Amino acid sequence: MPMFSSSRACGIPFIRVLVPALLLLTGASCASGNRGGNQAIPASRRGGVAGGTGAALYERAGLIAVTGPVSYVGTLGFFATPHPDTTLSLLTLSLTARTLTFTREGDRFRAGYTVTADFRQGASIAHHFDAKEVVRVRSFKETTRGEESVIFQEFFELAPGRYTLSLAVRDESGAKAGTYESEITIPTISARGLSSSLPVHEATPRVSVDSLPHLVASPRSTAVFGRDTVLTAYVEAYDLAPGELLQAAIRGEKGAILWSQPVDLSRTGRVASGMVKVPVSRLGIGTIELILSRAYFTDTTRTPLFVSFGDELPIASFEDMLSYLRYYASPSRIKALRDAAADMRSEAWAAFLTETDPVPTTPQHEGLQLYFARIQRANLEFREEGGQGWLTDRGMVFVSLGEPDQILEPNSSQLNQRGQAQIWDYQRLQLQLIFIDQTGFNRWRLTQNSELEFQAALRREQGR
Repeated sequence: MPMFSSSRACGIPFIRVLVPALLLLTGASCASGNRGGNQAIPASRRGGVAGGTGAALYERAGLIAVTGPVSYVGTLGFFATPHPDTTLSLLTLSLTARTLTFTREGDRFRAGYTVTADFRQGASIAHHFDAKEVVRVRSFKETTRGEESVIFQEFFELAPGRYTLSLAVRDESGAKAGTYESEITIPTISARGLSSSLPVHEATPRVSVDSLPHLVASPRSTAVFGRDTVLTAYVEAYDLAPGELLQAAIRGEKGAILWSQPVDLSRTGRVASGMVKVPVSRLGIGTIELILSRAYFTDTTRTPLFVSFGDELPIASFEDMLSYLRYYASPSRIKALRDAAADMRSEAWAAFLTETDPVPTTPQHEGLQLYFARIQRANLEFREEGGQGWLTDRGMVFVSLGEPDQILEPNSSQLNQRGQAQIWDYQRLQLQLIFIDQTGFNRWRLTQNSELEFQAALRREQGR
């Protein structure tokens, strides 16, 4: 399958992408008559969070963030063209599969959506497109995915200047939509400037400004801590001098520089391009900023990046993200992370990972992977009254201790308790925990004695 396909039949080259290989994008078309292309991304390189979560944080960072019936996150990237009076722009959007309405189509499931965009200056429309897309998946489970699974991309050329962007994504079957409007600026890319530094799943360096970048963007700019090793951003520099390097740096939430490194780009003619790989494990969690600069010129790019604890978990600040560790690490270990100075955070994280990694000989942190997989499962299976499942009594126990060896459901009279009862048996821990639902509305609570026994078991597990 080709990385990229485009047509300039109506002056608007574009690309449609679907992530990962299990999701197939077919039948792409747009009202202007362009042909679409699609690209699969291996599941191991997925990123993102559930649709709608962290929207306020994304918006504050300057991204497109829409919540509601059709939720999505997006961004704009800018690159040089052969003409100084035009800028190559890329609008890219990330949707989750479950934000769309799927219907059965033979042995598969189908969903359609339309992306409409207007770039206006005053009363005139400088650019318009209306793209209709179709998504087909092989199983019902794929329709419920909450991570970044559908990526839409559209390349177009516009003159630098101020525009009003009006954007709408409409679900074809569900008759629902998510709309967005904002003032944007299309920048001038100077002869010795930089393109946007664009977070990507993959990219092939561009060799000429009269071609299109071959890339699959990551609109949510998000990595999952404990699973992803790097965040990758694609960048171009123009008329780079022989031996000239870019300088890459990561700025933390409190302004401290957490990481820096020179970047050597691949040169072809006046275009130098390549990838910046930001090491996730050294930076911890929360919001960070990638800064790229040239030594002798004023052009600087600033790109927000996010490190989350899981696809289904909200993007939040560093302090809020630490709260997710409450059942994984001891209070003293969490306090050491919280108290670390910003410029020492990477060292604190390295120590935390070393102390808590159950299999230090592998590059993955199996403990955190398992822990956050439990949180995601708890959110699905133990939700009560609209709250997060992992914070309920059963979710708390499941996340902390794992799945019980067996679940017994005795008559409440046998326990001298009113309501339904469950006994979770952990043979390894020689522990039995009793949950009671006194209301009959699925509100399960640990008994007082079981609460004390659980807390003691949790302290033992966190101290291992």
